[in-house]
This record gives sequence, structure tokens and C-alpha cells, in this order.
Amino acid sequence: MSGIDHDGFADGDSPAEQVTEVSGTGIPVRGNDIDTDQIIPARFMKVVTFDGLGQFAFFDQRFDDNDEEKDHPFNEEKYRGANVLVVNANFGCGSSREHAPQALMRWGIDAVIGESFAEIFAGNCLALGIPTITADAETVETLQEYVAANPDAEIEIDVENETVTYGGETVEATVSEAQRRALVEGVWDTTALMGANTEAVKETARSLPYIPADHIPGDGSEDAAGAAGDD
Repeated sequence: MSGIDHDGFADGDSPAEQVTEVSGTGIPVRGNDIDTDQIIPARFMKVVTFDGLGQFAFFDQRFDDNDEEKDHPFNEEKYRGANVLVVNANFGCGSSREHAPQALMRWGIDAVIGESFAEIFAGNCLALGIPTITADAETVETLQEYVAANPDAEIEIDVENETVTYGGETVEATVSEAQRRALVEGVWDTTALMGANTEAVKETARSLPYIPADHIPGDGSEDAAGAAGDD
């Protein structure tokens, strides 16, 4: 299920989907300083693509050396299908591996609420359109307890207005201004952004002395390819 509310593009101006709201059920993962190696152990990063990484999210926290399940929220049936992850302080610290948010996204996580996030981790989440929302410790702990007691309850995140609503209560949260703007305006996907601004990209490429003109699409590369074909 997709818990993200994607608005339509404004007259085609937004190169990526506009993420204004995320809704769904929650899953609490408690503990400060949960690093990217805990989120996705390094041995699972030897892949050509990110496909299939979701099954290895929190693997060493979920299984022992004999592949027996340990006590972890990602193993609990009551949280199956949850898409809003609720964490504590300094989540995503450690190495800057982009595999960590990739694994969470492929598990089914659409948004993360926590006390604080490692800067690079938050940036990698933004590159996938995943909001990282912060709130004070008391608010996060209360939300974690609510989710544990009400795993089927809906959580509504308003990215644009920076609020989280659950159990009939709305609390204030924080989305960094740069992230909020990128998500709401649909400019978080750098690949899509470059694709929507091809002329500006070409103009920049033309100004770089180390890029040959025939390497710039539309600036002679097609003619060069055709000439090579004629030979």
C-alpha cells in the first residue's frame, strides 16, 4: 500500500512527484544512535541494484547466528504493512551508505519520524522522496507508545504544514526548510530535475572546457554518430 499523497504536477512544472502528505500505520524502533550498519549490514551491499534489499533491513537485529528470529518490531506480525517508522535520536548515523534508506524504502517505509537524524542519512532519504520529520523526545516517545498499543491506527503526516496527527490529536513537528520545499514543490529527485532542465544542463556542459561538443546531446553527437554509421 502506498501511504504517500502525491499531488498532480502544477502545469507540468514539477519534475518529480510532490510529497505533501504521508499516511499509514506506524512501526516503532527504539534506541539512540542506530547506525546505517544496523539498518543494512555491509555484507548485503554487494548487489548490482538495490532490488531485494528490503528483506535485509535490520537483519542482524532481527536474526541470530542460526537465523532464528529475535525480538524486533520488524519481525512482529502486528506491524506488517506499516509504512511510518518512528525512531529516537541520531538515527542513521555512521557510514554514509545510501543502501540504508533504500532498504527501508523497499521494506515499505514511506516516512520516518524521530528526535534527530544523521545529516547524510536524511539527505539520502530525501533523494528517495522519504520525509524525515523531527519532534522532541517526549513527543516521539508518546507516539512510539501509542503505535505499540495501536498498531492498526492511522498516522497522518502533513509535510507542508509540519504536523503529525494520530488518535485524534495533532502535534507539531519539524521538516527542514530545504527538505520541505523540495518535497512539496516536487524537486527532490535530482535525476528528474536535470531531465526537466535539459537546456540549462546543456548550457553548463558547453561552458566546461573538458567536455567535447560531440558529447553533448543535440550539439553534434547525433551527426557524429550518423557519420560513423555511414562509414
